[in-house]
Amino acid sequence: MHDAPDSASVTGVPTAAPEAASPGDVAFAAELATGAGELLLKLREEMGFADPKALKAAGDNRANDYLLGRVAAERPGDAVLSEEGKGEAGRIGTERLSADRVWIIDPLDGTREYSEAGRDDWAVHVALWERGHGLTASAVALPAQGVTLRTDEVYAVPAPREGKPRIAVSRTRPPAEAEAVAAALGAELVPMGSAGAKVMAVVAGTVDAYVHAGGQFEWDSAAPVGVALASGWHATRIDGAPLRYNNADPYLPDLLVCRPDLAGPALEAIKGTN
Repeated sequence: MHDAPDSASVTGVPTAAPEAASPGDVAFAAELATGAGELLLKLREEMGFADPKALKAAGDNRANDYLLGRVAAERPGDAVLSEEGKGEAGRIGTERLSADRVWIIDPLDGTREYSEAGRDDWAVHVALWERGHGLTASAVALPAQGVTLRTDEVYAVPAPREGKPRIAVSRTRPPAEAEAVAAALGAELVPMGSAGAKVMAVVAGTVDAYVHAGGQFEWDSAAPVGVALASGWHATRIDGAPLRYNNADPYLPDLLVCRPDLAGPALEAIKGTN
């Protein structure tokens, strides 16, 4: 990545997978995310980077059509909340708020990075929310890094790094909350692209935390949070409240994903900014 001192690629080998509540759904989520990612890589090659706006639009639309088509064909009774559908056109089969199963997808998380040659910090998010259970199956593809992380694999929390902790933040607008956490922990801020890439960098151990308070929607965080929680990482709102999905208003503006041992100090530092 251009802005980070080192890559957020996942290089470790996952430990034993946890008991999966719905292994077929996890496999389907991973297949969808990986397939959309492959499509996006091919489109990048075909179109090049001369017209970033056109590449962004084409990537969003093609990946969204692919994902919605697969869900409609293979999970016809399920509903969908997609970034490109804005919760309306993205619904399939049943009303989202009364549905028992809702796929929450972001066809292309990090359009800016996708449209810049050489960047690999963009992602595809696919998550399944089930009534009474929350997020049950999630997958995040990092196509340009050649990996897809999923909730039926556990990526162990590594030992604390030597030296300064590292906090992933937006490339353009690090929030005051992240700066407060960095000051409290003696950490360095690491600019990075998409939300999915940032959360997966935490899971990979490349960074120790991701603090966001600048406004997001459910599709920005559902799949990454599902993967992080399945591996034992801390993931909450920045006030410590649980992250809840399939709400009437999909606006979910903030989150903290970090090593469990950093959660207390990070939340305390954030509290001081309010």
